[in-house]
Amino acid sequence: MDLATIIGIIVAFIVVLAAIFTGGDFMTFINIPSLLIVFGGAIATTVLRFPLTGVLGAFALGGKTVFSNKNFDARETIDEMARLSDVIRKNGPLGLEGVPIEDTFLAKGIQYIADGYDAEFIKDTMDRERDLNLERLEEGARVYKALGDAAPAFGMIGTLVGLVQMLSTMDDPSTIGPSMAVALLTTLYGAMISNMICLPIADKLAAKFKIEELSQNLAIDGILQIRANKSPDVIKDVLVSYLPQNLRDEDAEAA
Repeated sequence: MDLATIIGIIVAFIVVLAAIFTGGDFMTFINIPSLLIVFGGAIATTVLRFPLTGVLGAFALGGKTVFSNKNFDARETIDEMARLSDVIRKNGPLGLEGVPIEDTFLAKGIQYIADGYDAEFIKDTMDRERDLNLERLEEGARVYKALGDAAPAFGMIGTLVGLVQMLSTMDDPSTIGPSMAVALLTTLYGAMISNMICLPIADKLAAKFKIEELSQNLAIDGILQIRANKSPDVIKDVLVSYLPQNLRDEDAEAA
């Protein structure tokens, strides 16, 4: 679980709820027409902009990405591929069959080597899978960004609706309060949905895109080096460019 995301969401809602309970009754801030305008409008415009399957897939992907915490350590991955190279040089491709590999993408490439596929097939297949994975992440980020943009816009639309209702019934004081509630609460709901849910998830998916792109490119290059039966030291030298500059400097000093 990604504790930073969970803590951020909880703290954001606690701050808003504390402000609500400090200043008045919680039920004052619940307004069905405002919810319908913001939620319904934002989802409707997003479905208009993207295929329904893409929207549903983005919701599932966003939840999985936000609440999972898969750390990527380039040095650890390089060391693992050097170890796998040593295994195949000592025991042949079949020696990779029983080696446990946590990363599913890397494990699939190693399985291709164990099954005896040539380098061109492995590269084409894994490049295709990488591109599809990144495309799903990119579309998910665009869907949540669209929701984050639409929610405040429909909050403003709801504000205008409430103001029109209020001004059209100024002769009846009993309608002013409900109309003003719609006008103000739609803006509140739109801002909360956008800034506390949709835009943070869009940013998470964008960050995930960069991490996955780096990790899967590293895996593909390492797998091709293993398939070419390169030595562990050569693999480390070839893949060192994936390490951050500070880690490269540390390795150089240690050497």
